[in-house]
Amino acid sequence: MDFQTLSDNLLSPPVLFFALGFVAVLLRSDLEVPPAISKLLSLYLMLVIGFKGGIAIRSSGVPADVLIVLTASVAMATIVPFYSFWVLRRKLNLFDAAAIAATYGSISAVTFIAATAFLEHLNMPFGGHMVAAMALMESPAIIVGVLLVRLLDPAHRDGKLHIGGLLHEAFLNGPVLLLLGSLVIGIVSSDAGTVAIRPFTNDLFKGVLTLFLLDMGLVAARKVREIKNGGLFLGVFAVVVPLFNAALGIAVARAIGLDKGDALLFTVLCASASYIAVPAAVRVAIPQANPSLYVPMSLAVTFPFNIAIGIPLYWAAITRIWP
Repeated sequence: MDFQTLSDNLLSPPVLFFALGFVAVLLRSDLEVPPAISKLLSLYLMLVIGFKGGIAIRSSGVPADVLIVLTASVAMATIVPFYSFWVLRRKLNLFDAAAIAATYGSISAVTFIAATAFLEHLNMPFGGHMVAAMALMESPAIIVGVLLVRLLDPAHRDGKLHIGGLLHEAFLNGPVLLLLGSLVIGIVSSDAGTVAIRPFTNDLFKGVLTLFLLDMGLVAARKVREIKNGGLFLGVFAVVVPLFNAALGIAVARAIGLDKGDALLFTVLCASASYIAVPAAVRVAIPQANPSLYVPMSLAVTFPFNIAIGIPLYWAAITRIWP
């Protein structure tokens, strides 16, 4: 592994401010980011990453190999929750296993954004279509998790699966809709319009990301205590399964011929876990599942691991494998 790359990532301002937020909670400081500001920062990041992805697609077009990438993305988001569920079911009840499997089959948009910032720091290009891949990977795992409960829980076998409501929650929740809408707007916008808002979409991005990660550090530290409810098994799962998913993602990325930048983003999507979209959907669709398990696992263990260590680790593997 390139320890210089790891060191640069660990000492980058966004990661250091994430650590500051984490430490602030451990020291019982009253530092906080108001919820309304936190939501605004999140909306900004989703808007910008979608918009910039649309611009990149407009510039490069949509070649046939992009469809292969999108198909592979949906396939990974569908497969991961199935084998994750099989592992989890050995230790957990049906509902918690399905909820956690959905969490790890879906993705973390903020981890993806951190990976794009990492690539920009290295001046490594990546395709705008990866934003579309991110949006498509957010929802299939939610559907798989709910289907597993409906199929395996005797209480639901004779009940109706409200697929319309489930699809609405999965594909039209706020973050996904904003990402897809921003992507389309970036594609259809004029060059003059793109230049006009460049200070908003480019110059502010890293500063907003830094402030958002400070807030994420605060939130993660508050959740980390809850992970003890699941014991050592879930703590290990929250690191080992993302590493396995990353290895599988790297293999798929190499097989379908992705460039290095796109390969890292695809790998990060495979290795990340949702702590926004899935909890919101699972809370309604699988109310029997315990949120004190699947939320802190993704937010307090997997997310910090990927931000601090995972991204440079996956990049080191890709640079060794790719010619």
